[in-house]
Amino acid sequence: MRHMSQIPSGTALIVALCTFMALSALAADKPRPNIVILVADDWGFSDVGAFGGEIATPHLDALAARGSRFSNFHVAATCSPTRAMLLTGVDHHRNGVGNMPETTPPEQEGKPGYGGVLAPDTVTLATMLRDVGYHTYIAGKWHVGKEPDNLPGRRGFERSFIQADSGTDNWENRPYMMLYDKTYWFEQDRAAQLPKDFYSSRFFVDKTIGYIREQATDGKPFMAYIGFQANHIPIQAPAEFVAKYRGRYDQGWTALRQSRRDGAIRTGVMPAGMPMATLASTVAWDSLTPDKQRQQARRMEVYAGMAEAMDAEVGRLVQHLKASGQYDNTIFVFLSDNGSDPADPFNISIANAWVRLNYQVDKEPMGAKGTFSANGPSWASATVGPLQGYKYFASEGGLRVPLIVSGLPGVASGAVVSALTHVNDIVPTLLEVAGIAPHQGQYAGRTVQALSGRSLLPLLQGKAPYAYRPDEPLGYELAGSAALFLGDYKLVKNIAPLGDGQWRLFNLRQDPGETRDLQSAQPEIFASMRAAYDKYAQDFGVLPVPEGFDLQKAGLHYAIHHYVLPKLREAWPVWLALVGSIFGFAFWRRRRKFIS
Repeated sequence: MRHMSQIPSGTALIVALCTFMALSALAADKPRPNIVILVADDWGFSDVGAFGGEIATPHLDALAARGSRFSNFHVAATCSPTRAMLLTGVDHHRNGVGNMPETTPPEQEGKPGYGGVLAPDTVTLATMLRDVGYHTYIAGKWHVGKEPDNLPGRRGFERSFIQADSGTDNWENRPYMMLYDKTYWFEQDRAAQLPKDFYSSRFFVDKTIGYIREQATDGKPFMAYIGFQANHIPIQAPAEFVAKYRGRYDQGWTALRQSRRDGAIRTGVMPAGMPMATLASTVAWDSLTPDKQRQQARRMEVYAGMAEAMDAEVGRLVQHLKASGQYDNTIFVFLSDNGSDPADPFNISIANAWVRLNYQVDKEPMGAKGTFSANGPSWASATVGPLQGYKYFASEGGLRVPLIVSGLPGVASGAVVSALTHVNDIVPTLLEVAGIAPHQGQYAGRTVQALSGRSLLPLLQGKAPYAYRPDEPLGYELAGSAALFLGDYKLVKNIAPLGDGQWRLFNLRQDPGETRDLQSAQPEIFASMRAAYDKYAQDFGVLPVPEGFDLQKAGLHYAIHHYVLPKLREAWPVWLALVGSIFGFAFWRRRRKFIS
């Protein structure tokens, strides 16, 4: 996304000093607030009850009722680029995560902006808060680097227990897919082991409550970041939560998508009468056999159970803060890192084989320890409903996610913010709330990447009608799919298999479901936005993907280099013995034949 407007350095210094003095004076009048950042994994736009979904999320809904829901909030279409921006407030092409490591083609590897980890010239929110006296905690998914310099302790976090890669099993200490040779858990930046009674959402909240409790009496505020694994594959959940949804999804994904549309309109996060399309990747529910329908419905039941189990843990954290008297001075930020995941390993031969070797796919109850579930594109399209597309792609279903900001003083409860906003805006917003002047590209005596976003506080307090001016373009690209936002308009292209690589133009205010391409009707807007996107790509160092780039092949390339080859190297004594035996047998046969 775009940088803040550049202004002369002398003027910038004066502005920064005045802002700092004003914010410092404000902070002196009252204690700095605690900050809790809750990151769901792969939740669709309408998975939260307050955004129109049927899944029971009473604790997130309560935060929404106390605060604001953002109905036009955008992230990156995969996890690590979003997380890198959430931590730094810097466009992912400049913070080092121009592409997710697991989908980076060889042509981009190691190029500027494409290291796949946080760049050395970025500063995290945790660092900035720690430097003014905050305690800083993180528990859960990290996914922005597992090298010593990129672990949380070197990135501003005082206490940490993290999972370093894109995901793991939720019940056990083992990889969830053949992308990794092993799991990478770290506590205080050192390799860690999981407890025997581990379940990811519960464990992350246990750790967070423990951190808060240990340092609750020293008068310092805290920032706690929880990176949930719910609902990343493998989709797994405690049986008592899954059981609540038995039979709920027997009518299939098309019925769910329609009900999600109606719910989004009813809750005010989507406009009345909005058009909605069905993706070509959605299978006709009636074409499935009864057994297949039951199996697919079970998958969605587990998905819903996993989401509700996460919400229950959010409730447990809220209850602790209320009981300890810290709730009223705590700001909550909840978001998903991208839209719902369409991946279905059971439909990819090599992934299917790996899953069946490592999991009991037919074991009941589905979602329990030792089982593996994934929703696939049809359910993914329903859970982002009523939007178009899903994770990995630049359609709204991949980029537009639920955002709840709760606990800000002077903000009306239960408000819906429809203005265009972005994940890069979270850092400057929280800095302003904490009374910290945002850096202008200089921090602690060194040059760093300037913030790309802007504070949402004026928008939330009704002092500004928008965060981005209607004439201010906002660019985006990830793995070949790209977009540009300009006022109510969006220019977008998607690579295969969701798209055809062609640009299209939509008016998101009238058509958030992206059903009517306007490029022929409004060619001047189309042309100007194409030019604006090209400028964004040039300014931010966006690299093209190679011709015929395929996300699955990129994932396979990553798996070979990070799973298959390490396993082969690990087993070299066995291979050496096998090769030696073959050569020995051949030599013996040849010698015997020669003697005879």
